[in-house]
Formats: sequence, structure tokens, C-alpha cells
Amino acid sequence: MKINLLTLILFFITKICFAQPTPEITSWKINSTGATGYNNIPSNVQQVQYSANNVYVSASCIPGYTIGPWPGNPNTPVNKNFVFKITRQPAQNNGTLVQTPLGHIGVWSNGVSIFNAKDGMTYNNAGVWNRDALFYEGISFDNCLGHPAPGGEYHHHVNPKCLYDDTDSTHHSPIIGYAFDGFPIYGAYGYANSNGTGGIRRMKSSYSLQNYTTRVNGPAVDSTYPLGCFVEDNHFVSSSGDLDIHNGRFCVTPEYPSGTYAYFVTISSTLNPVFPYVLGDTYYGIVQAGNTGPNSGHVTISETVVPYLPLNGIDNVEHRISFECYPNPANTFFTLFVSPGENSNLTARIMNGLSQTFITEENIQPAVPYTFDLSNLSPGIYFLEIEGNGKRTVQKISIAR
Repeated sequence: MKINLLTLILFFITKICFAQPTPEITSWKINSTGATGYNNIPSNVQQVQYSANNVYVSASCIPGYTIGPWPGNPNTPVNKNFVFKITRQPAQNNGTLVQTPLGHIGVWSNGVSIFNAKDGMTYNNAGVWNRDALFYEGISFDNCLGHPAPGGEYHHHVNPKCLYDDTDSTHHSPIIGYAFDGFPIYGAYGYANSNGTGGIRRMKSSYSLQNYTTRVNGPAVDSTYPLGCFVEDNHFVSSSGDLDIHNGRFCVTPEYPSGTYAYFVTISSTLNPVFPYVLGDTYYGIVQAGNTGPNSGHVTISETVVPYLPLNGIDNVEHRISFECYPNPANTFFTLFVSPGENSNLTARIMNGLSQTFITEENIQPAVPYTFDLSNLSPGIYFLEIEGNGKRTVQKISIAR
């Protein structure tokens, strides 16, 4: 009896922890209709799964908006089948700061990759004087300010103008992505004061161009190499803008009324990208392994997760369906009983952690017991989803033999 009670308590604690619809779970543009984008590739985010500690974002890296052409760029976007891992417990890095690397440094809310300010090349290939991507590659950006990398990874180095309304200076910008240290990235506009007061204003970078005509071990400043063509031409001037050296600040936002560290995209009053564009040269927080570096972005999920399945924008926590599911753990069958008073004609699905559906039962009625045959399913963790009429509940079930 004690073991059963402890198991039950742990089960409900796990369920409660999983069920919190926090912004790192709900801010993604999930493709629930099978829509396609460039070259008929599934667009936006295909799946969001989460545990108490992490969110896993599966995406093609193809946005829902129209992209291309890319003048002078021979690369073609492809489905990257990314799975990125975003921590739900982000923390400031009080040790050696981690540089934002080449390649993806975060992911936009539509599953497209975020790149830093560099184009991957340096003056005379000497490893110093990194070329600024906007200056050297901006001509190949499409109308949404993105382009494909070798290997087909579509990405933005700068403000993703088609992802949100960057002309709306009267409202706090939405979350438009997450950096790989787990902190949110907002559009260009935030509260004037970090405590959430003072109205709305465009967030200003604290970087400015150096005032020099020569570069140590680099080319002179001239018409071929003007100020701003290398990222090192910019230097950080503390408190000269709204944001810190990482291009963020700790502040109140609509999604985090108690405050959070947040990055902001930086643009000018004429909506042109402003250095460092998204993140600075280093992350503010601790970066998890698996998201960055060669061949990264294909994280293996090695913990129990719950699929986040928004239903017509209705929060599944506030609109639950009351039911019983027993026995749990189950062996070869379990019984579902929807409480009297709930809506009729519900749908029940049994899925795994990858949202693959194995059993579907339509027209579930309240106050009627339904038996599900589990004999064809392997032992393990599954999820029972009950939905209909604007309500939905997902419950973890286990099969043990």
C-alpha cells in the first residue's frame, strides 16, 4: 500500500510539473495543418515536446512565409530535420563566458536557425578581423532578411522581419525565439524601463563603431574596408544603450511579469539591422551541449516527455476533461471512464513521446467505460490524449509486463 501510494504521488507530481504551459513551451509556431513552405517542405515547427526541465523543438528549418530569391547565393534550403533542446531552467553563466559560434546559436519561434553577426570568413583568412555578415552577405538576403547556408540551412543573421511586425512600436514585441542558453529573444520593442514601466520603446544596442583609421594586423579603413565591415569595428560602450554586452537585459516582459533575462533584436529607427543584430559575441547563460558545433541540432531525447498540442489556441491546462484511466501501470488493457457531465463525442488517442498515434477511438461518451487493448504495444511510457469541443487533456500512462 505504501509503495502504491508513493508511486501515485510521484506520478501526479510528474504530471503537474509537465503540465505548466510556460512561454518556452507555448511560444512556438507549430504547424498543425501540414502546411508546406519552400519547395513543398513542411514549414515552421513540426513538434514541441517537454519534460520538467527541457523543451525539445523539432523543425524543418523552413519558415511558413515566402523566402528567396538569394542573389549570388548558390545554396538551396533543405529540410534539416532539427531537434533542438531548450532548458526550462536557464541560469546566468558566472564562469567563463561561451562564445556564440558559427552556425546556429539559437532558434526562431518558427524553427528557423539564428546565426551570429559573422559570415565565417576573416581578412586574408588570418583568423582575425571577422567579416560582418550583413555587410558582406546582405546582398544575398531575401525580403525576409534570410538566406541558405552551404548544406541548405536557411537562417537569419539579423532581424527576421517576416516573423513579426517590426513596425509596431506601440506594443511590446513578442518572443520570437530562444537562444541556446534557454533565455528568450524578443523583437525590437520592449518596456522603456526594465521594471515594466515607462511605455514602449525600441531597444537600443550599446555597441558603436570604433573611431579609428587603421586596424592592427588588418586593412586600413577605406572605401574597400569601411568601418563596420568587420565585427571588431564595433565596440561595447556600457550603458550607452538599453542592452548589455550580450545584447540583452534583465527585465519585466508580458510573458515574464516577475522578470527574466531576455535578448532583443536591434534595429534602427528606419528598421535597418543594428549591430550585434541578435546576440552579442557571448551568451549570457549556460549553454547546453548538443545544439551547437559540427553536425549539431539533432538531439536525442533520453527522458520522458509530453507532446505540446495546442488546440485552436485553447490552453489544455485551463480546459481539462475529467476522466479516470485504470489500471495505470497497465498490462494488456486499461479502462477509460469520462466523468458524467463532460461533452459527448470525444476522441481518445494513445501516442508515444514522438506524438506517433497507435490507437484512436472516436465518439467517446461520458459515463461509459471503454476498454483499450494494449497487447500489440511494447512496454514503456505512452500518453493518452482526450480531446473535443475545445477541451483537451493529456495523461501519461505506462505499460508494464
